[in-house]
Amino acid sequence: MSRHVAIVTDSTAYLPRAAIERHHITAVPLTVVLGDRALEEGTEISARSLAQALQKRSPVTTSRPSPGMFAETYRKVAAAGAEAIVSLHLSSVFSGTYDAAVMAAKEAPVPVQVVDTGMVAMALGFCALAAAETAEAGGGADEAVAAAQQRAAGTSAYFYVDSLDYLRRGGRIGAAQALFGSALAVKPILQLADGRIELLEKVRTASKAIARLEEIAAERAGEGQGQGKGEVDIAVHHLAAAERADALAQRLRERVAGLRELHVSEVGAVIGAHTGPGLLGVVVSPR
Repeated sequence: MSRHVAIVTDSTAYLPRAAIERHHITAVPLTVVLGDRALEEGTEISARSLAQALQKRSPVTTSRPSPGMFAETYRKVAAAGAEAIVSLHLSSVFSGTYDAAVMAAKEAPVPVQVVDTGMVAMALGFCALAAAETAEAGGGADEAVAAAQQRAAGTSAYFYVDSLDYLRRGGRIGAAQALFGSALAVKPILQLADGRIELLEKVRTASKAIARLEEIAAERAGEGQGQGKGEVDIAVHHLAAAERADALAQRLRERVAGLRELHVSEVGAVIGAHTGPGLLGVVVSPR
């Protein structure tokens, strides 16, 4: 990381720990409220604990970091030597995290550019990595922001869920769409578009939906390779579906020419609370 430009994101980026440490990225945690306990994502609640709670139908909600938490983060980063900060966050449609960061930025001791990437999970993580790599190469804050926005513009995210009910309960997808899917026993494939979750396709069985998810991701990766250097990064996410995720990742490794990095990880509690166990997602991000 450049000593002059620091990169901050939030815990929903689900960046590998090694990448956070290598690029000196700071991830501010969101909160998961489980029963009467408020727990920080990434340190105080595991994906396994969340999945068990959801399977028992325990009440689970999520909340943004406070402006005060962001303010403290910006102070610490500035004290460590940063002369500017680029703060990259999940879609403002999903969370008030962006708004909290904007409020804190006004009082920060160094200039802070806060960006609503419109992304989430490693779709956000790849944006943070692009910004960090630009800063490491000597780029300023404006250049780091531009790199993140360019990466976001080319990145696609698709995912399969066993049930639309969790998304409906969290207000992330319309009740009518959720009811339609449940009534017909449809297995949905969703996409991230304009910072929102949209229903992309409806498939009759889980196995067919997962096969279709693979096809869509492979096709999108192939398109991305034709746009530039021919390199593409992929992330496969899951919640309580490790075998499915590993198998999908292996098939994509075999199918996608020009694959540079492939990350496989379980999503954290914040995203898992809104998708439920059985989530399988793919992020395709051309370089």
